[in-house]
Amino acid sequence: MHGYSRRDFIKTTLGGASLLATAPAWLPAGQAANAGGKICANDVVTLGRTGIKVSRLAQGTGFNGSARQSDHTRMGKQAFDQLLRHSLDQGVSFLDMADLYGTHPFVKDVVKGIPRDKLVLLSKIWVRNENWVTPSGGAKEEVGRFCKELGTETLDLCLIHCMTDSKWTDTYERVRDELSELKQKGVVRGVGVSCHDFGALKVAATHPWVDVIFARINNKGGRDYSMDGTAEEVAAVLKQARASGKAVVGMKIFGAGKLVKPEEKDASLQFVWSRGLVDAITIGMLKTSEVDDTVKRISQVQLS
Repeated sequence: MHGYSRRDFIKTTLGGASLLATAPAWLPAGQAANAGGKICANDVVTLGRTGIKVSRLAQGTGFNGSARQSDHTRMGKQAFDQLLRHSLDQGVSFLDMADLYGTHPFVKDVVKGIPRDKLVLLSKIWVRNENWVTPSGGAKEEVGRFCKELGTETLDLCLIHCMTDSKWTDTYERVRDELSELKQKGVVRGVGVSCHDFGALKVAATHPWVDVIFARINNKGGRDYSMDGTAEEVAAVLKQARASGKAVVGMKIFGAGKLVKPEEKDASLQFVWSRGLVDAITIGMLKTSEVDDTVKRISQVQLS
């Protein structure tokens, strides 16, 4: 593993042997979830009732994503490799991808050789016809292609991407059914949906099919900050979802790049974590300095 030595492994083994059963090998001793009453970006947390353990922070790969491109692919392979390796070295082992972003081949080259159980790979199926994709109408074809593009036999999580109305469960019933079948076969471990609409989010919060919800949440709320309602409206739904055993991964924590001042970032992180709205968050960090900054800011959140 890049940046991880045999000496580090021995120190980790001696200092935190019980942690190794669930934590990535590069996670420093003593960084168990909520250790000492604080949170860290590389805490290992369980997503709802799925049993899937992830780092509290996910590395997003789709900032300004569209038509199998994103700012992450546009930075070029060398810069992407450096970014992702740096995130992994910080213990950020939860990788957030999608067909829309075009980052599967980029991720494949970086994670090649890393033990599969040290990573959590999430991708999303785009289900609407576009000039760059003609969906199969289900999920088997898409998941099979995703796995090939990533060089893996399984995905940890697969979501239906960008739901924009409350009838998504009926409209994409075949996608749901095929994802359920793939889950039963062990090809995917958890299923769910990413929501870009308040009605879609409310349905996801209670629907029995959903394991994991990607939800837009920050302390500002409203469309100007890429939210599906006011901060309080969305927060109430996320609390309901988590209470019913759903896992919630927060996105747009920094308002899709609009919350850029240090105090704005801190306020949003504080709002999301102190209220217990999410299991984990995903942020499309584009520079190693942004990774370091986010990791530091998460560690400064006050839970009480």
